[in-house]
Amino acid sequence: MAGVYFHIPYCKKACHYCDFHFSTNTRTRSAMVDAMVRELQLRHHSLKERSIETIYFGGGTPSLLSQAEIQNLIQAVAQHFVISDDAEITLEANPDDLQPETLSALRSAGINRLSIGIQSFFNEHLRWMNRAHSAEQAKRCIPLAHEAGFQNITADLIYGFPGLSDEQWDENISTLIALGAPHISCYSLTVEPGTALHHFVESGKQPAPDDDAQVRHFLHLVQRLTGAGYEHYEVSNFAIPGYRSRHNSAYWSAAPFLGIGPSAHSFTGTERCWNIANNHQYLKSIEQGQLPLTCEPVTQQTACNEYLLTGLRTAAGIDLNHVKTHWSYPVEERFASYIQGLVNNGRATCSQGKLKLTTEGMLWADAIAAEFFQND
Repeated sequence: MAGVYFHIPYCKKACHYCDFHFSTNTRTRSAMVDAMVRELQLRHHSLKERSIETIYFGGGTPSLLSQAEIQNLIQAVAQHFVISDDAEITLEANPDDLQPETLSALRSAGINRLSIGIQSFFNEHLRWMNRAHSAEQAKRCIPLAHEAGFQNITADLIYGFPGLSDEQWDENISTLIALGAPHISCYSLTVEPGTALHHFVESGKQPAPDDDAQVRHFLHLVQRLTGAGYEHYEVSNFAIPGYRSRHNSAYWSAAPFLGIGPSAHSFTGTERCWNIANNHQYLKSIEQGQLPLTCEPVTQQTACNEYLLTGLRTAAGIDLNHVKTHWSYPVEERFASYIQGLVNNGRATCSQGKLKLTTEGMLWADAIAAEFFQND
């Protein structure tokens, strides 16, 4: 099993909180798609004839692509790899792009799963984030997607930001449930260095997110969605049975994937690589037949730490016996008192060698995993 990820580095507007690589200048879009096709050709050996189970268009804003451009990229994958008949092909989209004609074009292009960046159903929040869409567009896009034949849909919300009341957060959740999104991803607002939001907070123009509000919002989110029949299968991800993200699940289980485009990351099983995060330099390198890649080997220690980090964020947790036999790292014995403390304070369960975080524990998932890391 393997996947292909396309990073589409263009957006209409710069969201204040976003630290992903993108440009609001789309003049090079056509050349960028051609370069991605060329990069696939240059790297066709990377996945060693594995079947492609997932294709993911991320960004940036992939819904800015035309039907022909999307088809061009999917056909390029098919030219060099075998795409499974039931492959999950996801495209991230903004609500303002999802008009009936666009949705029809996406279906015709081969997209069978939509990831919609809603973030909030309140206009004042969308303006605060500098989003390009309106609350009305956010409410209409999922029904329009259903009418176009899309059943596999995930939608994003953000919580814990200044100005979001507990009542508004509950309404956001209720609205998304009522709209029938079978998969929901919710993220606590993080102030990332280099973003406009970071500048606003540092200069005192905006308050920093409130930790207590973020905890309240997360706990309420889990209660509401699990009560509505969603599986809480990863810290930030919830799905009606049968609608878990195959792309994300493969990433969490260390399946190989090929990242195409500026700033895209790849994992072969033995090394991680990433492209240069600069559109002009990426295009120039590919034009010259050179890969703008930086790679590093994945050591046994790194692989073990990544398993601990990603595994503890999932409902499945980690298999302590697997860690011991596969990496010769006796976590259960070495951290027996720490693990018992997690169990005693309600942050984890540990049974038959399986360590799983509770809802409370998931609030601290990354910090808990870091306690177990191997360090030189």
